[in-house]
Amino acid sequence: MMKIDLNCDLGESFGAYKIGNDEEMMKYITSANIACGFHAGDPSIMRRTVRLALNHGVSIGAHPGLPDLYGFGRREISVTADEVYDLVVYQIGALQAFVTSEGGKMNHVKPHGALYNMCAVNQDLAESVAKAVYHVNPDLILFGLNNSTLIYEGEKVGLKTANEVFADRTYQSDGTLTPRSHPQALIESDEASINQVLQMIFEKKVTSIDQVEVPLHADTICLHGDGQHAVKFAKKITETLTSKEVVLTAYK
Repeated sequence: MMKIDLNCDLGESFGAYKIGNDEEMMKYITSANIACGFHAGDPSIMRRTVRLALNHGVSIGAHPGLPDLYGFGRREISVTADEVYDLVVYQIGALQAFVTSEGGKMNHVKPHGALYNMCAVNQDLAESVAKAVYHVNPDLILFGLNNSTLIYEGEKVGLKTANEVFADRTYQSDGTLTPRSHPQALIESDEASINQVLQMIFEKKVTSIDQVEVPLHADTICLHGDGQHAVKFAKKITETLTSKEVVLTAYK
């Protein structure tokens, strides 16, 4: 029986500004990556999102990003490996405090946005993230882009890793995500997104924007929760996978 984890980046509101529909998304996912205050989120948002996840039986992960609220953590910033290590340790620790105070347990760490993409190809930064996670808690699972440098470095330090694929993002022929600045970066059609997910799960490959078939392995699928039709799509993909006898369960 095939099993797959559905994860979503949540807790990305800030103060009076609301982003996404966290409560509704919780109904359809198995893992939540909760922003830790650097690219989005604040202490109150973090606490509320942790509580929401626990109430819905959703696995909790830290979602550390670059210190860039203005750019939502999606702009590359020149940072050293030591700075990345400190940023990740700090953010995991902040979320861990809320998880512990609410009586929960943290399961994983998934870098956000530009940090995620930088670590997919930069060995020094990937190593820093992996070591930061391992030194805080070697039992945490490191989520990273399928077959990326981050996955390799996580395994090298002794972490369990989860190969992540994306439902609504297109791919380059080298297996990396198409940059958001590219006009074809996002898949707008629900049908096309679902077809891509089914291809990734059952055929273990994805078709790039250049029509190259790229092999991959999917442990967890990312659903973005900040799109206009995010909840509707999350419901549709869960129904589709369930109808094909795929078991939706957190990656542990």
